[in-house]
Amino acid sequence: MAKDKIKATQALRALDQAKAHYSLHPYQYVERGGTAEAARQLGLDEHQVIKTLVMIDNQNWPLIVLMHGDREVSTKNLAR
Repeated sequence: MAKDKIKATQALRALDQAKAHYSLHPYQYVERGGTAEAARQLGLDEHQVIKTLVMIDNQNWPLIVLMHGDREVSTKNLAR
């Protein structure tokens, strides 16, 4: 799929503005498919897929967690 056929997101615009080198790996969205579905379609092990979790800390600051697709975040441990 060509770059110009993918809807521009803020992330892609930021990469383009920074003149960053990147490649797109599009896949068909599947409701509740998660990283397992993305990995399947891309021919990857789910551990190679990185998921982004956006949360709010106890002071209402945004907190971004990047983790392997086959892992789960413990919000209890994160709160500590």
